[in-house]
Amino acid sequence: MGARMDTVTKGAMDFEPEALADFLAETFGGKAPVTIERIAGGQSNPTYFVTRGDVRLVLRKQPGGPILRGAHAIDREYRVLEALHPQGVPVARPILYHADPDLLGTPFYLMERIEGRVFADGALAAADKAERHALWMGLADAMAAMHNVRPEAVGLEDFGKPGNYFARQIARWSRQWEESQSDPIPVLDELSAWLVEHQPQDDGRVSLAHGDYRMGNVIFHPTEPRVAAILDWELSTLGHPLADLGYCCMAWHTAPEEYGGLLGLDLAAENLPTEEAFVKRYMSHCPDLPPLTSFHKAFALFRFSVIWVGIADRVRAGNAAGADGADPVHLARCFARRGLEVIERG
Repeated sequence: MGARMDTVTKGAMDFEPEALADFLAETFGGKAPVTIERIAGGQSNPTYFVTRGDVRLVLRKQPGGPILRGAHAIDREYRVLEALHPQGVPVARPILYHADPDLLGTPFYLMERIEGRVFADGALAAADKAERHALWMGLADAMAAMHNVRPEAVGLEDFGKPGNYFARQIARWSRQWEESQSDPIPVLDELSAWLVEHQPQDDGRVSLAHGDYRMGNVIFHPTEPRVAAILDWELSTLGHPLADLGYCCMAWHTAPEEYGGLLGLDLAAENLPTEEAFVKRYMSHCPDLPPLTSFHKAFALFRFSVIWVGIADRVRAGNAAGADGADPVHLARCFARRGLEVIERG
């Protein structure tokens, strides 16, 4: 009863907060007031700040309602944290995973809350201009640290299928697009067809691929331009490191109004790096990788387009994690067009 009386919630809850408070009391012992705050934004797994006494945690759970097979893989997120945290890769310390959906309606996990800064846009409007270039370099450094961990050395050798990553991913996301109930998007069909015809030969490289590595999915140190924690591992698998690099480079091929891109900005005036400078910084840590090509960037834009198709489907079904005021169908079309532009320039 004490837990129930001392539970404070902020924002819309998609579970019974008292159930979580009671679970925390049973798991960690003792009595302490509990505050649960839903983090605004995000199109993926609902995320909450949970404070119990002086202990500060983050809860991630699956969204309610029907979900696509293999989507919102909370268990995989937690497994990655367990594997990478001891290796010095900047991730939050995992606390516990709870598979039984009866408690909160879906599986969930708890991890430590990392204090720091999150920047919503690639232009880093909220950061001091003098620090912006260094923040992007820090993003490159953290990505390279993640890719330089050998999956077999940390128990992730079975985290996905090794080899032929791009072929399998194109097939997977094309199938998701074909199964969507959204209206036709001809530019997305065109981009998908081009990727199928221009897949590079598999070079056998395998690393942990984050799947959604970008500026908005990391926490930076409170005062230093280095990544303190990489977030949102839902799409992670065994893959090719250039997939993450190409995905991160989408920022230079999309406009600020298109989910915070850099296209059209005066990079030098804003102390933002060029795409070439960012790639060079990353490659300095991974010198044996082949070059990043138009294929890798077009593939990233294709996948992001289909992700927004999935968001549109969830919005239509009434179980999206958050809309952020964005039109997901418009963004799906936009990113598909940007992918074709990358191909044309390449």
